[in-house]
Amino acid sequence: MKKIRAAVVGYGNIGHYTIEALEASPDFEIAGVVRRQGSQDKPQALANYEVVDDISKLKNVDVAILATPTRSCPEYAERITSLGINTVDSFDIHTSILDYRTQQMANNKKTNTVSVISAGWDPGSDSIVRVLMESLAPKGLTYTNFGPGMSMGHSVCVRSKKGVKNALSVTIPLGEGIHRRMVYVELEDGAKLEEVTAEIKADPYFSHDETHVFAVASVDDVRDMGHGVNLVRKGVSGKTQNQRLEFNMSINNPALTAQVLVNVARASMRLQPGCYTMPEIPVIDMLPGTREEIVATLV
Repeated sequence: MKKIRAAVVGYGNIGHYTIEALEASPDFEIAGVVRRQGSQDKPQALANYEVVDDISKLKNVDVAILATPTRSCPEYAERITSLGINTVDSFDIHTSILDYRTQQMANNKKTNTVSVISAGWDPGSDSIVRVLMESLAPKGLTYTNFGPGMSMGHSVCVRSKKGVKNALSVTIPLGEGIHRRMVYVELEDGAKLEEVTAEIKADPYFSHDETHVFAVASVDDVRDMGHGVNLVRKGVSGKTQNQRLEFNMSINNPALTAQVLVNVARASMRLQPGCYTMPEIPVIDMLPGTREEIVATLV
């Protein structure tokens, strides 16, 4: 069996866990890791892999897994697919997904490549569950309740703000899809909490939720990578009322995101050129093995 050669772009939390997920996957091999600093100060965990500062320096890459900040994903996807390499990412700004998909679709068609975008657990695997729930009860309401736990996207967003040395954003579910954001920041010398707070609350990541910002001496002292979700749909099947569907999970956030990225990287090799979100991909294509093998054991 010819293995899929995957490059990991970025080596933060998601990049670290993506390496682990690839190492545990029988049908992948790691083509290399792309870091801004290249092989300088190469982590011991990457000792067996080629580490470069640009993906063009790696050979025979089938798919690039973008473990990069959300807002940089479209730029990376456009550039890397221009090299003839598939991309997958966990872009998580829900209101921008359709625009990103439309833009990247044109790039994929031009370069004969595949991109799978917004492939984490939300958006991503939760999106598949929401679509399934709505198909089972077409009329009704769905509530997505996150947490309590660390939001990686929100935390990265806060770390990008002027005056912030480090940050953690914790999501607290209030019920019926409403959330509170508890943000803990280590401030740079001279930074004012009031100014940092105003900038955080103005960002689209936070502007629609109740947000509280606290200064702490050490973010590491309050960090916990656990997270979770509770999805509830109450609706109508045919003409029958009071159908209630519920899905729960409690997870390590970056580890699950990394596993999903590896799953869709596999699926990208089985898709026609274009840009996809997870509900558009057959779930069976996210597993290793042939369809016949999977049907024989899981269906």
